[in-house]
Amino acid sequence: MTDDNSQDNLTLIRESFALVQDRADKLTGHFYATLFLHNPEVRQFFPPAMDLQRDRLFRALAGAVRMIDRPAELIPFLQQLGRDHRKYGVQNAHYDAVGAALLSTLRSFAGEAWTAAHERAWTEAYRQIAAAMSAAAEEEAGRTPPFWLAEVVGHELRGPDLAVLTLRPNAPFPYRAGQYTTVETARWPKVWRPYSIANAPRRDGLLTLHVRAVPAGWVSNTLVHQTQVGDVLRLGPGRGTMTLPDQLSRRVVCVAGGTGLAPVKALAEEMISRHRPLTLHLFAGARRASDLYDLDGLRQLAAVFPRLLLIPVVSEEIEYAGVQGRLPEVVPAQGHWAEHEVFVAGPDDMVMTMVERFQRGGVPAERLHYDLTTTPQELDITSGLLDTGAHYH
Repeated sequence: MTDDNSQDNLTLIRESFALVQDRADKLTGHFYATLFLHNPEVRQFFPPAMDLQRDRLFRALAGAVRMIDRPAELIPFLQQLGRDHRKYGVQNAHYDAVGAALLSTLRSFAGEAWTAAHERAWTEAYRQIAAAMSAAAEEEAGRTPPFWLAEVVGHELRGPDLAVLTLRPNAPFPYRAGQYTTVETARWPKVWRPYSIANAPRRDGLLTLHVRAVPAGWVSNTLVHQTQVGDVLRLGPGRGTMTLPDQLSRRVVCVAGGTGLAPVKALAEEMISRHRPLTLHLFAGARRASDLYDLDGLRQLAAVFPRLLLIPVVSEEIEYAGVQGRLPEVVPAQGHWAEHEVFVAGPDDMVMTMVERFQRGGVPAERLHYDLTTTPQELDITSGLLDTGAHYH
């Protein structure tokens, strides 16, 4: 396509999407009905309950439309989506089925306003999306399995709604400190949720997850309240970009909110064993002192590495004797971080606020490391086969 044609197609896609975006509920219902009617074999890739899935499709479609003119951002995310879809058994023919159902739905809801030009624009856009996803999946298929089986060898409750799980994968599980995996339980087949790995790679291959049960969280409640030693879970490949640079010569500050402590603890272990920074400030925040569920483990790290400066922070307990306040206010007040390497993990809103404060304090973007869960969900144009739901921190 010429540049002019590409711009024309972008205009047509956004123009036609504007015609249907106010009818999200009916549009997604029609899409799934069309997809499953003509391709009943595709139903096996989706969870039994489709209620939440319907909303995710439309949010994903809207996100893709918003980003379609930013290929430098869109293509890497699509490639990651394609790799993540491997664990569902998705094949190239399934992309064709989804594309046909999508075009049929858009055509039906746009009505007389739909033109041959709209059809061509959407066909070409979806062709490029599917090509990026399928090519990335095929490339990774030659290197790793689509998923791993993992036996639960440890399950420790650290509170009424939080558990620390230790898992033994059935084969070597490659990942880097700071990354996450996705988890499926036998109780909720086809429902995958992301959780950060709370330890650096170990010789024995064991993985530790910190899981907080959230309201209406199918997988998180199962992992916290119903999973037992001996149970077997399925794990997706290690993902995420919040990893250590090859050379770590600067001082480091890590900020963890809630179970965002999991990837931060893994990073701290890796730094202590390999890089040994001049100083490592680690802020661990929670609402109440009782929510600081892994202080003993952090103190053990500090005992091994005295240059680890541990600062527990509590935001909603006046009687707490230590540092009080919200992390985005406390951390800037505790030091000048412009020359540090920075890692932030926790709920998305906290992470983004914290990142903005660090940027305001002079930390350049290349030294700010964090992962979010919202962007991949927005881009999942293939109806939400991607992991969605509870935040993994």
